Formats: sequence, structure tokens, C-alpha cells
Amino acid sequence: MRSSQAIINLSNLKKNFSNIRKKVYPAKVMAVVKADAYGHGVIEVVKALNSLEDKPEYYAVALVDEGIELRNAGIKEPILVFDALVNNNVEDYLIYNLIPTVFTLKDLDSLRAAKDKINYKENIRVHIKIDTGMNRLGINYKEAFDFIKYLSSQTAFIIDGIYTHFATSDVYNNSFAKLQLKRFKELIEQLRQNNISTGLVHAANSGAIINMSDSYFDMVRPGISLYGYYPSQLTDQSIRLFPVMSIISKVASVKRISKGETVSYSRKFKASKPTNIVSVSFGYADGYSRRMTNKSFAIIKDKIYKQVGVVTMDRIMFDVGNDKINVGDEVILLGKSKKHEISGWDWCNILKTIPYEITCNISKRVPRIYID
Repeated sequence: MRSSQAIINLSNLKKNFSNIRKKVYPAKVMAVVKADAYGHGVIEVVKALNSLEDKPEYYAVALVDEGIELRNAGIKEPILVFDALVNNNVEDYLIYNLIPTVFTLKDLDSLRAAKDKINYKENIRVHIKIDTGMNRLGINYKEAFDFIKYLSSQTAFIIDGIYTHFATSDVYNNSFAKLQLKRFKELIEQLRQNNISTGLVHAANSGAIINMSDSYFDMVRPGISLYGYYPSQLTDQSIRLFPVMSIISKVASVKRISKGETVSYSRKFKASKPTNIVSVSFGYADGYSRRMTNKSFAIIKDKIYKQVGVVTMDRIMFDVGNDKINVGDEVILLGKSKKHEISGWDWCNILKTIPYEITCNISKRVPRIYID
């Protein structure tokens, strides 16, 4: 087993889910597990969530292939696919009982053709994506009523849900998200006044779950919050969250260098005095960006040490001074010791990014070790 590992704490995952569930009750929960559960390992994550007595009612993925992976693993719950229908083999939705996102007449034609081709006997459950201002996927909210009215008259389909997605639910000034919510609410009210079925109405992502309780509707869609992070540092902390992923390695070598000697490519670190440099088998191929060079830290023996020298593909180095550090000593790159913690936000602050990117970028060559 490789010395560098991503430790996935399934107990923390379950605690996060339970805390979200309590916050949004009685709304249902669609757990978002796209991108290999944000880098945590989708099969293990879904199985852990399904072990709960009060498990998610739905799961959501970005791609058809992600949904197929869950079905092949024996997952039975409803699975919504966010991707545009045009990008996929439409028959796979029916064969694997996946719920497509629809928002064009062409989507409906494609699903009808697939139904006829494979002689699919059931009516097709769909969720309709409404574009309320994200301007990415979905039918424009101004055109949505007529589209949904038409869809509701088509016996080949069942409207299982209608949803939208917020652009600014995770910032202090979420006035645009509130405008999106207003547009969405007005559409839902218009549909109900005309006795048009909406199925499950859902809008709240992690930011809205925390900041916009009036957006819960029938179901919410937690993503990054499941994995222990707030979607930004601008949201409040009304839900207690516990990071699910830690990155642990070991000291691979200890080298004594003299004053004036340099470390790694391009010689971007020069020792100001004699010191010990330790190397760790983790690099940018594992998800530790080169932009962390000379800016990041690790915890060894419950003490913080600075990373030095250019981050390489397979290895990073730390200046441990004259401290007694040995080959094989544990190195915490992401996680906590008794006195110290390095969180995903510490990496984010260096890289000017968000926790989503940090966990998703931990590559497949880093073994995931699951604890509960």
C-alpha cells in the first residue's frame, strides 16, 4: 500500500448528512455524488449513506456513466442526471432507470424515439431544469410554463420534478439568488394554479440550504456540505460540518543541507542556515498543486513545518530545521493532529479556489482508505 493515502471518514459523512437532514426537515434530500462523490469515492459514499435509517430519497450525478456505475453497484434509489440529454446515449437512461433532465422539445423527441426503439413499456420520469438566471442549462423561466404545460399533456412522460440552480446562494449579497428564487416561485405558483403537476420541486444547493431556508420546497440538493465544507467562507455556519477527507503520508527521506544550498527544480528555495529537509511522496500528480510551492505546510509530530522548493510531480519537501524527524514519521497534509489542523480552506486560500476543487483534484493514484 502506498504511504500517501486519502483517509475518508464515513462517520463524519453520516454526521453531515444527519445535520443537513435536521436543518431542512421535512424536505426530502437528494445527495449529490457527482465527480466520484467530489473525489471521496462514490460507491463507498452512497453505501454509507444508504446504511442510515433515514437515508437520502434521491441521488444526483452529472453524467450518465456515473449513474450507470451506481446501478451496476446495486444502488436502487432514484438517480437524477444533471447533464444535457444531447450529450448522451438516450437509451441508457431507460435501460438503467436513470432520470433525465429535460428542457427542450428535442429532448422529448429523443426520449420517445429511445422508448420505441427498445420497446420500453413504462412512462418516462423526467425532471425539468428551469434557467432562472444561471444561463447555463435549462429552459428560460419566461418560456417554461408553455413547455411544462405541453409536457404534462404527453402520456409518455411523468413529471417527477422541476428544479433550478442558484448562481449566488453562497455569498453575503445573495440578492441575485433571491431574484432567481422569486422567478422560480412565480412559475411554480402559475403551474399549480393551472392544476399542472410539478412533481418534486427543488432548488436549494449547499449554499441555499445554509442561507435561504425559503428555497427548500419539496427537496434539497446538498453537495460539498455532505463532505464537510461550507460552499464558501461567506456563508454562515448554521449547520455543523465535519471534513470527511484527510491526506496522510510518511517521511520518505531526511537530508541535511548547508547554508546557501537549494532545494528542487529552479532552485526556488535557498537555505538561510544549515537545516534538515524531509521529502514526502506526494506531488502535483496527486493533487498538490505547483502553486503551493513555498506557501503550504504539513504537520509532523504535532508541529507545523513549511513546504519548501518547487512542488514536483511525485514529491514535496519540508524544512524541519534541527528537529528530530525520522523516515516513516507520519505527515499530515490535510487534516488535524492534537494541536493543529490544516483544512481544505488553507489550501483554498493559497490557490484562490474552493473546497470542491481541492477534493475533486485528489487523483485516483492516491488510495482511499475508509474508516467509520
